[in-house]
Amino acid sequence: MEIRTLTCISCPMGCPLTIEMDGDEIISITGNTCKRGEVYARKEVTAPTRIVTSTIKVTGGSADMVSVKTKTDIPKDKIFECIKCLKGVSVRAPVHIGDVIVPNAADTGVDIVATKDVE
Repeated sequence: MEIRTLTCISCPMGCPLTIEMDGDEIISITGNTCKRGEVYARKEVTAPTRIVTSTIKVTGGSADMVSVKTKTDIPKDKIFECIKCLKGVSVRAPVHIGDVIVPNAADTGVDIVATKDVE
């Protein structure tokens, strides 16, 4: 049996979670005060994902950079590939929130989108 401990990040409560596992099988999850904690724990120990945030260059705009992020979470093991695909990327102004900057980043099926406007 393996015991894993996590802090839930699904809401501001930050519940301390304890996950008891037997190999890849989850035996029990304790410490959560809401259902989201259990969902988070299951996902985190079986298939962890993250949102990736970064910035890229803007040419001809009111700002030199624009913040970007993955539209949804991606597998944790794809983070560095996702960041790598942003290397050297630049866009021409105007840029609007939600504009797709890199489609299907690192073959995840998830787009990288702008998170602010740059005129």
